[in-house]
Amino acid sequence: MNLSGELAKSLLEATPDATVIVDSDGTIVFANTQIRVTFGYDPAELVGQSVEILMPPRFREVHAVHRDLFNAKPRLRPMGTGLSLYGLHKNGTEFPVEISLSPVRTPSGALLVVAAIRDATLQKTTEHQLIEANKAKSRLLAAASHDLRQPLQTLNLLNRVARREAAGNPRLEMIIDRQQQALDTMSELLAAVLDIGKLDSGAVVAERKDCAVDEIVERVVSDFEPQAIEKGLSIVYEPCGEGCRTDPELLRRLLGNLVSNAIRYTERGEVRLRCAARGDKLDLEVSDTGIGIAADQLDRIFEEFYQVDRGSRRPEGLGLGLSIVRRLADLLQLDIGVRSTVGEGTTFTVTVPRCEPPRAEAHGARMSVPTTGGTILVIDDEPAVAEATSLMLELEGFNVRIASCAQEALERVTECAPDLLISDYHLRGGETGLDVVAAVRRTLEADIPAIFVTGDTARTTIDAAHLGRVRVLTKPLRGDELLETINAELASLRPGPRAAAST
Repeated sequence: MNLSGELAKSLLEATPDATVIVDSDGTIVFANTQIRVTFGYDPAELVGQSVEILMPPRFREVHAVHRDLFNAKPRLRPMGTGLSLYGLHKNGTEFPVEISLSPVRTPSGALLVVAAIRDATLQKTTEHQLIEANKAKSRLLAAASHDLRQPLQTLNLLNRVARREAAGNPRLEMIIDRQQQALDTMSELLAAVLDIGKLDSGAVVAERKDCAVDEIVERVVSDFEPQAIEKGLSIVYEPCGEGCRTDPELLRRLLGNLVSNAIRYTERGEVRLRCAARGDKLDLEVSDTGIGIAADQLDRIFEEFYQVDRGSRRPEGLGLGLSIVRRLADLLQLDIGVRSTVGEGTTFTVTVPRCEPPRAEAHGARMSVPTTGGTILVIDDEPAVAEATSLMLELEGFNVRIASCAQEALERVTECAPDLLISDYHLRGGETGLDVVAAVRRTLEADIPAIFVTGDTARTTIDAAHLGRVRVLTKPLRGDELLETINAELASLRPGPRAAAST
């Protein structure tokens, strides 16, 4: 059916966008009435004018060039893809616009271009508001991550002190154990909620590099072995000597969520981690001997709050662990698969890019320290956390000094050089634990080992490792975990039978 000129004009008048028809020379030959609302011109005022009248002067010269290019290869498309376009109102004000171009040939063969122009002010304002809201959400999550973890960290440390004081009193030990279980649950729930928020807000950025698979997986095993043993399970990993290119910390968190999930749904047997090479890829597998997942549930396990049916048993947690796994896999651009048999177990497979494993970094000369105890400087501007840490360590036989800032830390180390530094990352006044550790090392001219115990999981914290001889632990953590790390760091400095035997 042929459309008459009047019908075509009526259709253009009915469009919700300001619309102009321009000839090959850039002259406006038609403007609909919506042009009055958007640009302030009466349609008749524009007919015969150059289309550049509708744009700010700074764009007019380059637009004429683009117009000629479009005439050479006309096609239906949006104008200025990826660019910020602006229109010019009759009153001289500029405003953001979106423009769609539609080329039309007349019966005589002449080229006309139909330009539909939409005022994008509301959209741009909404986008700006969303960006600002996202930034505000990120700031809130960062503050919540730090502030909510602090009291939990204090309770964990005091619980370790209470356990030591209750030694020999079975009833008190049982109460403290139950209390620790509640603290562990609170810590897991808090971490899951904050992780979801950070991943959704874009606050987590992947930083890929070549890394050793064994270092990542063995740390995951070390983190979750106490939890597995407490449940009567074994956790197994056979080193592979392979390397992968990814963000090591984010991959560790991804695997950690898979291992935690495996332990939760396994009552007996084991959780096994495995690395298998496949061309230029590595398959990292987390397998369990747990209850398994029914085939009709496999498509839903990565949904938020979804939990596999455990029969009469009450679900544990919030069901966010695998949702976090999916978000981390998407962020790292990794494939993740799952296979499962009800009653036999489940295997998750994460595929990562393969690379040559990086060389292990050599540490500088090691200092000798006392074979028992030692002096530890605790750097934390939260008095409750600092005092709880000090109390726990003093009961374990350590000589403890406390500082809340760089100035206090330097005063303490001139009085007595520490064997180990334990520091929070964010301190008041814009200082960081990283700054304090560097200042102490410069003052003492010694590569003193440092442990960061932080509630911030941002990249700036994790990258503290570039100092060397640094361990990063995330609040809240059990007192036992902190002590194990302290003893491992101090033991690595001491000359002993192992060093002699290896010569």
